[in-house]
Amino acid sequence: MFSERTQLRLRDIAENITAIQEYAGGMTLSQFESDRRTSDAIERCLQRITEAVIQIGAEDMARIAPGVPFEKVRGLGNMLRHEYHRIDPKQVFVTVHDELPALQAAITQALQD
Repeated sequence: MFSERTQLRLRDIAENITAIQEYAGGMTLSQFESDRRTSDAIERCLQRITEAVIQIGAEDMARIAPGVPFEKVRGLGNMLRHEYHRIDPKQVFVTVHDELPALQAAITQALQD
């Protein structure tokens, strides 16, 4: 069982993944690249997710989502916060469609345990 603080962060992650899915649902890469409002909203949700992951910590995240590379998540967060001029919309799109589902499954399982 995880601490109340960790459970709160897990719920934050789950809520932001759900928001991203609502925002990006059915979008193609070209639609995503041309829709600044949606891409900005998704980047903000990703920023919240990365912050929650960092607050949970590498050790607990390794138990919660062993297939999710903590350092990569932290790096994405740093880019979103500090190096936003380097953000690649294609990479954000790939993250949303290819990588978030695994994190979502792990978070859902952790919240049910």
